[in-house]
Amino acid sequence: MSQESFIYSFVARGTMVLAEYTEFTGNFPAIAAQCLQKLPSSNNKFTYNCDHHTFNFLVEDGYVVLAWDHGVCSSQRLRVQKKWMVSGAYCVVAKDSVSKQISIAFLERVKADFKKRYGGGKADTAIAKSLNKEFGPIMKEHMKYIIDHAEEIEKLLKVKAQVSEVKSIMLENIDKAIDRGENLTVLSDKTETLRAQAQDFRKQGTQVRRKMWEEVEVAMKVSEQREFGFPSVRGSLIHVVGTSVR
Repeated sequence: MSQESFIYSFVARGTMVLAEYTEFTGNFPAIAAQCLQKLPSSNNKFTYNCDHHTFNFLVEDGYVVLAWDHGVCSSQRLRVQKKWMVSGAYCVVAKDSVSKQISIAFLERVKADFKKRYGGGKADTAIAKSLNKEFGPIMKEHMKYIIDHAEEIEKLLKVKAQVSEVKSIMLENIDKAIDRGENLTVLSDKTETLRAQAQDFRKQGTQVRRKMWEEVEVAMKVSEQREFGFPSVRGSLIHVVGTSVR
């Protein structure tokens, strides 16, 4: 990016320009001021194209405007303080070769610095262009920084976009899982039921096998007694072997 990539920049409270900076001459300040008059007051980013240049705006709420209103109540003249919120606007005019992301990155940088220096103080009460001398050179420095680091900033913005995309996909998957929550609960209940039935079947099978083996042993003993007329030799041998091992 060349040093002529950014042409003009300003910071405004409502429609009042508090600080501006440029090293060029032309009608771009007038065009930017016209755009400022038509900007929505909601927080957002806007870009207008005109004659191979882009007019980029970053708008946000945040300034409190105070005014005194005179009224009459019970034959007494009252002086009532009113307050309302107005939007803050940050603008940069750039050549159309400069990406919108780079222009917005510049505006975000200017906004953070301006609010750090003047937020809640001068920014709420300053008159038109009264901060030119203080903040104009600061905007020049930010222009130079963005121009000198454009490549690194674009890479960072690309990574942030990828992270945002992954985050959106994850949130979407979570929402889908929540939507399927009822089905997942039913499936979980069925799984628990099957597991319990399997455990009962396993217990019953063990009991049946144990009972069948006991019946087999009893039958064997009865058969041996009938054939030889004395207790089972098999049982006696097992007992003797067990004793000798001890």
